Amino acid sequence: MTISKRSFPLRLVAVLLIGLTLCVAAAASAFADSIAVQRASLQADGTGWSLDARFEFELNNSLEDAVNKGIPLYFTTEFDLTRARWYWFDEQPVSASQTLRLSFQPLTREYRVSSGGLQLGFASLADALAVIKHVSSWHVIDRTQVRPGESYTASVRMQLDTALMPKPFQVDAVNNRDWALASDWKRFTFTVNEHAK
Repeated sequence: MTISKRSFPLRLVAVLLIGLTLCVAAAASAFADSIAVQRASLQADGTGWSLDARFEFELNNSLEDAVNKGIPLYFTTEFDLTRARWYWFDEQPVSASQTLRLSFQPLTREYRVSSGGLQLGFASLADALAVIKHVSSWHVIDRTQVRPGESYTASVRMQLDTALMPKPFQVDAVNNRDWALASDWKRFTFTVNEHAK
């Protein structure tokens, strides 16, 4: 079989376009199952600083089905504060995390978001997820943990924490991309006011 010189470049272009289309589709699929950090900031709260962050994500069909079948999902938000040091490893005065549990109660047809002893009920999954997506007034830094005038790097991320799920689902989650839901670290500079005490 012979390939004409004119048809070879056309076939090469067609193969490249197909490959590019598959890559874009794969990237779109990966993005659809990720968490985006829309914004994150620190606000003074009297005894230090609190984190305010907004995340955006949707549950894929597998995760939504799991919740509706009574399997709880755990969303963990992590916060780190570091300060670069030229002579040693970076200083890390703060490392904190908080977990929200999302569950469904079939008897009451109610979605619940809980953390520690606090529990809130919602009529719809969308309303419950809205609370999880917005971290508000989470006290993460005490004044004694930072020094006035210093600049730090604040980092925040959220992930579906499969390690907190029942054991049989942990095994399935390791090999199932449907359970992979996480954000990248969102980093921003935090400078302590000289007058902070």
